[in-house]
Amino acid sequence: MSDLFERDVAIHVASVITAHRDADQPGATFRAVEAALGATIGHKLFTVLVHSPGLRQHRRLHSNRPAAYPVGDSMPTDAFPLWQHLLAEGEPYIGRNADDIREAFFDHELILSLGCESVLNMPVRWAGQTLGSLNLLHVAHWYSAADVPLARLFAQLTLPAMMLGARM
Repeated sequence: MSDLFERDVAIHVASVITAHRDADQPGATFRAVEAALGATIGHKLFTVLVHSPGLRQHRRLHSNRPAAYPVGDSMPTDAFPLWQHLLAEGEPYIGRNADDIREAFFDHELILSLGCESVLNMPVRWAGQTLGSLNLLHVAHWYSAADVPLARLFAQLTLPAMMLGARM
């Protein structure tokens, strides 16, 4: 990594930490992480989901495209086959092209209509459990394993907001 990139990341980490102080939670934190990931990794669509194990569903806490993906929408866990991978193993999922999107998401037509053909789903983990995920989508072949460490850093910075959002 270049020194310039590392300074850029540090500035975005500081921005997220500053957002933690804002009373508008969890929104302030999610907006700061959205901006940080947009500037460092990139995305066309960014959402945050929280998992509700007792209800066997996940709920959207944040979306940069609320007309297409409204905040508050819930869906059953089994609507996304990859969610089992995220929950059980806590490992990210990278879909590289439109075929991967079609295979992994029931709403693939909407995703593709937004110009998104690749995805990085990054779990947010605490005490051995997946609480939710950050979902970054972009043009085909945008994401790779090289993006995972930085995405994981920002995912974990959402932890307090994710825990608050889970209680709402």
